[in-house]
Amino acid sequence: MVDKHRIARAKILMNHPDLETAISSGALEQFHDINVSEAIVLGLLRQGVNTYIGIFGHGTTDIAEVLRVYEEHGLVRTLNVRHETAAAHAASALKALTGKTAAVITSIGPGAMQAFAGSLCTASNGLGVYHIYGDETTHGEGFNMQQIPRDEQGLFLKLCSVMGNAYSVYEPWSIVTALRAGSAAVFGGSFNGPFFLLAPMNVQPAVLRNFNLLELPLAANPPRLLNTDETLFEKTAKLIEAAKKVTIKIGQGAKGCGDLIIELSNLADAAIVAGPSATGVVPYSEPRYMTVGGSKGSLAGNFAMNASDLVIVIGARAVCQWDCSGTAWKNARHIININSDPIHAEHYNRSIALTGDARKNLEKLISVMKNNGLREKGLDSQWSLSLVEKKKEWESSKQARYECEPLFDQKWNRTALTEPVAIRTACVFADSIGAVKIFDAGDVQANGFQIVEDDREGQTFTDTGSSYMGFASSAVLVSAMYDCYPVAFCGDGCFMMNPQILIDAVEHRARGCIIVFDNRRMAAISGLQNAQYGHEYKTDDAVEVDYVAMAQSVKGVNALFGGWSVAEFKSSLEKAHAYQGLSVIHLPVYAGDDARAG
Repeated sequence: MVDKHRIARAKILMNHPDLETAISSGALEQFHDINVSEAIVLGLLRQGVNTYIGIFGHGTTDIAEVLRVYEEHGLVRTLNVRHETAAAHAASALKALTGKTAAVITSIGPGAMQAFAGSLCTASNGLGVYHIYGDETTHGEGFNMQQIPRDEQGLFLKLCSVMGNAYSVYEPWSIVTALRAGSAAVFGGSFNGPFFLLAPMNVQPAVLRNFNLLELPLAANPPRLLNTDETLFEKTAKLIEAAKKVTIKIGQGAKGCGDLIIELSNLADAAIVAGPSATGVVPYSEPRYMTVGGSKGSLAGNFAMNASDLVIVIGARAVCQWDCSGTAWKNARHIININSDPIHAEHYNRSIALTGDARKNLEKLISVMKNNGLREKGLDSQWSLSLVEKKKEWESSKQARYECEPLFDQKWNRTALTEPVAIRTACVFADSIGAVKIFDAGDVQANGFQIVEDDREGQTFTDTGSSYMGFASSAVLVSAMYDCYPVAFCGDGCFMMNPQILIDAVEHRARGCIIVFDNRRMAAISGLQNAQYGHEYKTDDAVEVDYVAMAQSVKGVNALFGGWSVAEFKSSLEKAHAYQGLSVIHLPVYAGDDARAG
């Protein structure tokens, strides 16, 4: 049945910038009879969420009907995809690259399980995204076909609560509380996460009589807090002044602070080392920037971490690969930790925790240091000279790999490009056209964040939070929602995790390029097995896949073979960029024992 009142509301809202304006102008009444489904859509719209990605099922047809009407009037947009995990990844990519919040929508059962699995990437990277699942009914009339088959209440609520904040709208009028909880989870902190809004099928169509539209909560906008303990800043400044070898380690929470980090490094005569997700915060060209550190870090980055006697951590968690499970700071006597989360700020012993917003605390620390007489230093100290030398050594090491000729590969039975050469070629091309580089998991990711040389934020995104295979190809869908040209760097295994982007990209007119670096193995794990035990086990296969033919089978996809040389690969990249749609480049790459291949 068509709801004429809903259509009337949508017509009014399409001609006003927001709900408040529509009501204050007198065009829209403040109190309405609306059902819970429309309250969800209106509530999210009031928080700035107008994009939905997912698959409708038995449990979401009522919400789908509301979205149909609202989309017809230009208020929302829904992208129907072919895999719920891909929907979660696309929403994560949209938030990471643009700050725009989307909602993933599906039913309970296998669909919700797959969307839930994808929310691991959202949670691990601190990205606020709504997940809306049509839940089982509250009537207890017997098992719904796709529910968790146990005689227990709220099982999807229990499941989702493990990953993030979750709320089940068991009582229709609780939708306001649910949306307020969602606002806090999605927008309310510096490290947000997924919010799971569970809408039972029988509750969705329930009518809220005389509902106050202005009761729907706005998006949370928390203040940026400064640590107010003056003694901590004085103590920190004195420790920095007394130290001989200072290293600043930055994570995602340092974004937007590059200028202050450089200023601090010059005052402290410090090295700057990034986590893999923080490339571009400090320009690669900055002399004190030692690139990435950690278990997959650079020679320069790891040297700075291992040699430092004082560490300043900014906006980063102590992730195992980030600080080598705590062993990276073997010579550090003290740690200054700037983090909005007290738990992460106090992770290490002998720490001074400057909790709060990174930028505000950096401004305060720099002010105290200057008031104490510290002045910016050049690169002429013994510590700085050693850093400059190590970065030169790292550059030489990289250049030797970039100059490596194609190597003979047993599976291809011929020579093929190495991953460092191929990834470097693609990175240079992507940067030259202003593309955003998105890296998938595995050896492509590990090589990638050592190779990238970003001079600004937003040039690269790599899911180092969960290293989710299949993320990069799914993330290409972001170009259907945001004006950008993404280049996805995928291994063959990662691409096969989420190949449905071939269809979704054509359907929604996404434009971008997926490069399948095909070494027909899980090279990152093969290398780890060899390093640990001297043997590989079950991390490769003997199956040759024609990815060009596979991509060509979807009408509208531009499928290209990347070739066996740098010149051929560059030509394929240019052809891909010239195409007004999705291009897929299949590039065979070398896998073997030659050290120049990684």
